[in-house]
Amino acid sequence: MFSYLYFKMIGMLRGIGFKDSVLGFDSKIEPGAVVIECAIDRHSYVGSHSTIINTTIGSFCSIANRVTIGCASHPMHFVSTSPVFLSHTDSVKTKYARHEYLPKIRTYIGNDVWIGEGVFIKAGIRVGTGAVVGMGAVVTKDVPEYAIVAGNPAKVLRYRFDQKLIAELLASEWWMLPTDRLTELGEYINEPSVFLEKLTGE
Repeated sequence: MFSYLYFKMIGMLRGIGFKDSVLGFDSKIEPGAVVIECAIDRHSYVGSHSTIINTTIGSFCSIANRVTIGCASHPMHFVSTSPVFLSHTDSVKTKYARHEYLPKIRTYIGNDVWIGEGVFIKAGIRVGTGAVVGMGAVVTKDVPEYAIVAGNPAKVLRYRFDQKLIAELLASEWWMLPTDRLTELGEYINEPSVFLEKLTGE
């Protein structure tokens, strides 16, 4: 127990890297994470030692430790991919040329997405609302709503619900409900069909 608390305290001392980003209500970034040019909506969290760049993240998202989303790219159509030929500031100091190359490819994570530990998501990918990305997955293609994906490259294993229920959940946009309404409906969150009935009043 002492060791766990000790290492947790050491991790907290590392702080976070948070630049040119917006953090929604009651959302959190854990120590050691780097978040640059991102928009993170309410009630979402980013785990320790994750790196997320140029990404829009919805509400109620759970992003585990050591997740990498939307990092920079290198110019494969140049003679060299090295940044020593590029104009922007980076890890290397020497510059043999200063070509402009810093594409900002936006990555989109929907609402209520669960991303497991050690996941890599390529820049420009869209992960649909309600999706689950399994631990260690390498995501190189868009992920459909409510799909469960895993592997390298990540593939759809199954869906969390049948297509009818998925359509109803997406149409409900429950993640946009105000706090008081979520409090009323919270006791039904473990029964999707009942939750929807209570939400619509049917």
